[in-house]
Amino acid sequence: MSRRYCEQCGYPETACVCTAVSAIYPGSQLLVLQHPSEVEHAKNSVRLLQLAVPDTRVIVGETEADFAELRAELTTDSMPTFLLYPSDNSQLLQADDSSEAVRLILLDGTWRKTLKMYRLNPWLQALPQRHLPLAVPTAYRIRKANRSDSLSTLEAAAAALSQLEPGLDVAPMYALLAELVEQRLRRMPAKVRERY
Repeated sequence: MSRRYCEQCGYPETACVCTAVSAIYPGSQLLVLQHPSEVEHAKNSVRLLQLAVPDTRVIVGETEADFAELRAELTTDSMPTFLLYPSDNSQLLQADDSSEAVRLILLDGTWRKTLKMYRLNPWLQALPQRHLPLAVPTAYRIRKANRSDSLSTLEAAAAALSQLEPGLDVAPMYALLAELVEQRLRRMPAKVRERY
């Protein structure tokens, strides 16, 4: 018997998060460049991000060729664009960065995969780069990361939006993530849950 999926959120009916979805519409544009290995990953937070911020745009790829169409689009667009990535060249993201509508590019994948994407795409390196202020530990406990400053893509987007648009209530984004985490933890056997 095949698994049934919720038509609204796209999650299995037993893991439906629709009751926790409360969409927000920021003035800033979110553009996620997603590593191909993340697309079908069960613990990927970009699916949640698209539910929380429906205008989020996602482009799957890794190499410069994968993003050729986007690069062409960005050269004809006057909207200020920042890459949210903690590189040696990045500056702290601040509300000053958003005196007008901005586009924020986020890389979605493990640290190793996003670093590879960053290195394979010189056009990303040429963009103005921003990083988040020191953050609280991730609430996305169901996915392990090697770095203590790791955040899920949804958490990074929420933190960035709260910096860019201080009046925007991003609590619904965190509530949606918390719902998914709690559902997953409840369904885990006790021995497995202890590791999280």
